[in-house]
Amino acid sequence: MAAPAGRTQDDQTTGDQAALRRVATLVARGTPPSEVFAAVAAEVGRLLCADFTYLSRYGPDDSATVVGAWTRTGKPGSLSAGSQWGIKGRNLHAIVFQTHRPARIDDYSGASGLVAEAAREGGLGSAVGVPISAEGRLWGTIVVGCGRGEPLPAGTEARLAGFIELAATAIGNTQARVELRGFADEQAALRRVATLVARLAPPEEVFAAITEEAGQLLGARRAVLSRYDPGGAFVVAAWSSTSVSFPVGTQWAIGGRNLHTTVLESHRPARMDDFAGATGPAAEARQMGARSGVGVPIIAGGQLWGVIIVSSNQELPADTEARLTGFTELAATAIANAESQAALAASRARIVVTADQTRRRIERDLHDGAQQRLVSLALRLRDAQAVVPPGAGELAQLLDGAVTDLRDVLNELRETARGLHPAILAEGGLRPALSALARRSAVPVGLEVDVAGRLPEQTEMAAYYVVAEALTNAAKHAHASVVDVQVDARDDMLRVHVRDDGLGGASFGDGSGLIGLKDRAEALGGQLRLDSPPGAGTALAVTLPLGDPGLQT
Repeated sequence: MAAPAGRTQDDQTTGDQAALRRVATLVARGTPPSEVFAAVAAEVGRLLCADFTYLSRYGPDDSATVVGAWTRTGKPGSLSAGSQWGIKGRNLHAIVFQTHRPARIDDYSGASGLVAEAAREGGLGSAVGVPISAEGRLWGTIVVGCGRGEPLPAGTEARLAGFIELAATAIGNTQARVELRGFADEQAALRRVATLVARLAPPEEVFAAITEEAGQLLGARRAVLSRYDPGGAFVVAAWSSTSVSFPVGTQWAIGGRNLHTTVLESHRPARMDDFAGATGPAAEARQMGARSGVGVPIIAGGQLWGVIIVSSNQELPADTEARLTGFTELAATAIANAESQAALAASRARIVVTADQTRRRIERDLHDGAQQRLVSLALRLRDAQAVVPPGAGELAQLLDGAVTDLRDVLNELRETARGLHPAILAEGGLRPALSALARRSAVPVGLEVDVAGRLPEQTEMAAYYVVAEALTNAAKHAHASVVDVQVDARDDMLRVHVRDDGLGGASFGDGSGLIGLKDRAEALGGQLRLDSPPGAGTALAVTLPLGDPGLQT
């Protein structure tokens, strides 16, 4: 290959090596690809005394995008960085794409295609194009051109080889960084959802997080998580990168050619690379500008539960199904957790109902059985007292003592029966029942009750037992001097706050009755919180739903 006029072969080699070193330094520093590509274009153009240099990447839609450009004049040419052209006609972009080999056109006046027209308008007369491969696949091309005049020397293709290798290295490094960053982003997204699952967050919160994380991670336009039922498929969570999305609750009948139907019928992942051919009620995604989509089934308890679908306005990568699988597994775990929690809540509810029914039965048995017999016995003892003959003082004293003891036993039995299932609560509701507790308390009680009318039976009972247990603990264990009780009902919730100024240090362990109250509150769908630092008193805060707790008897 002849050296340009005024330059020896050694000068040419030295110049090539210096230019390669400058680009190699950028690659080694991890310089952003756009800067590396621009540097390659500039070094090649100056080194080969060219007028234009374009470095382009081939896209999946038969297009080429300029990622690096240089012109001798320094003015942006018609093929500036970022411009995109279809790979059609007779031009170097098309020839290199079709042959995967170097090519040249010594007279661009006969070239065709939009990219050729743009090149001619920019003054291109002749050019050489060389393919750039990355990881064994054609990635793009570098095109070096001159204005109208002498064509580029015969050895131009060979001199470009070193720059092509550096460009490929930069591409490989960039792809590795992108893949590593993508893997890190994927793990972070899965970790955020897994944290929600581990916290036993409500399924709807987990599903919303899954659709958002999956949609953003995969660069999708929309993500939809749907559940199958006999009526078809209905949306339980949705995310969109635009303002247009499917609202939660949207329902489609199954049928036609669409991802919801395909996944339901196959129980396997499915994809559609062109929604133009989609049919059936669930094909509405194409009306929102989506071009392609991937759906992956959600299997819970060995059964098909639903599907997560991501859609895009371009073809989704081949690994989309695999990357979605991690999210579907988390969805299945959230479903299993929800079912376990529901089963646990139902079990606790049955225990609470059984316990309350048992209390009522015992209270009724005591009232109708033992208590009535004791009352009858007391009456008989009084009759016996009435017929004691004068002078039988010792007998009279014995009968008096028996009557007194019997009265005490009867009072204790009534108190026990009242504690099992207070009649005043069943008859009058929460306000009078709490007032009675406050009056009988061994510790002064400040009571505020803002409740209108009757509440669900189990809610009233739970609130009553919370206050009763708190007053008992304040007197027997905390040695409190005062207890404040506040009860109010608003926003479909009953709130009970009990605070004393006692010793503190209370806990749910060591056989404390508080654990039973906590279970009762949670069985009703409520919460009980305990704050009892040593030496600073004890505070109980209970919230109970006023809607149907599902425990009515």
